[in-house]
Amino acid sequence: MIRRTMAPKMLDYNATLVERVDYTPALATFKVRLDPGLEPAPPRYLAGQYMVLGLNNEERPELGSVRRPMSIVSAPEETGSLEFYIRFVSHPESENPLTHLLWKLREGARIFCGTKITGRFTLQDTVGADDPRIKVCVAAGTGLAPFLSFVRSEVLRDPKADLSNFVILHGASYPADLGYRDELAGLVGHHGLHYMGTVSRPKEAPEWSGDCGRVEDYFLPERLAEVEKRLGLAEGGFTSQTATVFICGLQGTIGQTVMRLVDRGFVPENRRLRTALEVDESIASSLFFEQYDTTPVIDVRNDELLADLRTRLRGALGS
Repeated sequence: MIRRTMAPKMLDYNATLVERVDYTPALATFKVRLDPGLEPAPPRYLAGQYMVLGLNNEERPELGSVRRPMSIVSAPEETGSLEFYIRFVSHPESENPLTHLLWKLREGARIFCGTKITGRFTLQDTVGADDPRIKVCVAAGTGLAPFLSFVRSEVLRDPKADLSNFVILHGASYPADLGYRDELAGLVGHHGLHYMGTVSRPKEAPEWSGDCGRVEDYFLPERLAEVEKRLGLAEGGFTSQTATVFICGLQGTIGQTVMRLVDRGFVPENRRLRTALEVDESIASSLFFEQYDTTPVIDVRNDELLADLRTRLRGALGS
């Protein structure tokens, strides 16, 4: 009996790449327009949500297709194309990585977009759109995407919007990797946004005169006072009573930020972390994250580490 191997199912493309901007060989913006009739009806989505992009591997059709979720840079109030900020994955875990196919595309190419826009990494689904606290957005690399959607949405809904209660901390290896700096500088100058960009490999960029270190280093004890001063807060004033924290990026940035901010009373929303830290159900979450990899942000099997974090968090919360 001869067994027939079924060919991998391929995607039916339903969108077009209308614009591509390359910042570096491994960092680019892609703008995609859905086919007529597929554009989401207003309100299209919430700032901070994501959708799936997909491509067929036409050079190796035996690998079939690949789909990946991508945070949307565009604000819900924008019409037309949807914008994505994407890094080429040099060392992929998959045999069929999306970015290796995506980087071959030029304007006019066809692509697949999932018809559902989803995700709970939004102001409405976390602290509520009217929460008065400072919103501190911690972005590693392309983790900047949902936060751009946050602030763009504010300005599109109100051209005179005051963004002084938004803080964007953006970290990258090199200055060229700090994307959208001109746009962010405009929001600083015209709307009062607080923006700090930091470079983790300054020795390889001698022209850089800005902040240095990884983005989570802003929360080192010796640097928090500097951050507070730049935000107009009293020393010691950066707490879960005055601010909420949103993090988007890889495990290292998220884990280090969580661990460094327990001393200021910041409680993660993540259910597994809340359980490991023994946080009472009555205590509201004040730290939220969107993770790009699957590695646990904190090793919840490390009893010594968890005991230390619990003690520090209880001290900060006065419990």
